Amino acid sequence: MDFVDLKDQMNRAVSLDSVPRRIISLVPSQTELLYDLGLEEEVIGITKFCIHPKVWFDSKTRIGGTKNVNIAKVAALKPDLIIGNKEENSESDILELEKIAPVWMSDILDFSSALEMISQAGALVNKAKQASDLVEALETKILEFQSGNSFSEKKSCFYFIWKDPYLTAGKQTYIDSALSLCGFENLQSQNRYPKWNFELNKTPDFIFLSSEPFPFKLEHVSWFQNKYPKSIVKIVDGEMFSWYGSRMMLAFEYFERLQSELKLK
Repeated sequence: MDFVDLKDQMNRAVSLDSVPRRIISLVPSQTELLYDLGLEEEVIGITKFCIHPKVWFDSKTRIGGTKNVNIAKVAALKPDLIIGNKEENSESDILELEKIAPVWMSDILDFSSALEMISQAGALVNKAKQASDLVEALETKILEFQSGNSFSEKKSCFYFIWKDPYLTAGKQTYIDSALSLCGFENLQSQNRYPKWNFELNKTPDFIFLSSEPFPFKLEHVSWFQNKYPKSIVKIVDGEMFSWYGSRMMLAFEYFERLQSELKLK
């Protein structure tokens, strides 16, 4: 199998001479995807945040975090493919890792690019059929969810992903795409993950505090409720709103439950 002029989602050329047999994954959601594509033997290294599946978290070599990869440990594993993400991984790490092995990067902006990532990753690791089946199943899930949800007016929200500094999910993010699908209007008009200015005079219907990457807790709910007394503040499952891989298959049932809890249906 010869991959020639293969492009990743950052439009970078990635050249592989043969089917990869020693893969390192630098992104939790993509690690879980590789597991579900059936790459038990091929994946040899993951990050300390790759908690799904647990059997891999317990058994695979951990090569540091998503933003502080242990380059020496990666080199010692002698990978023939490294899979990362533009947002999750640091540019300096990627430049060093490219000296060790080909690096394929995803760049997820919405549901469409998430499905594209699954297809491309499947082709990259010789699991095109499995990836195609997963994409088809997800497209069906999305259509079924959309057909059961029609909104005359969307409820406004902010979605916080981090504390100190406070960061929100903005436009051109998978999270924004998920919020819109669920019937919410994201009031953060900036792109990606900007710092939040609490002086801005905006009062949303809902304030969502993500369970990850920052683990917001009940004490944070109280703090935000004091800041926004007219808004409903709720902790939501960050994996369901931001993991753009096979975990998407579980997200729509969660979205249905959330809509019921918030009395949107």
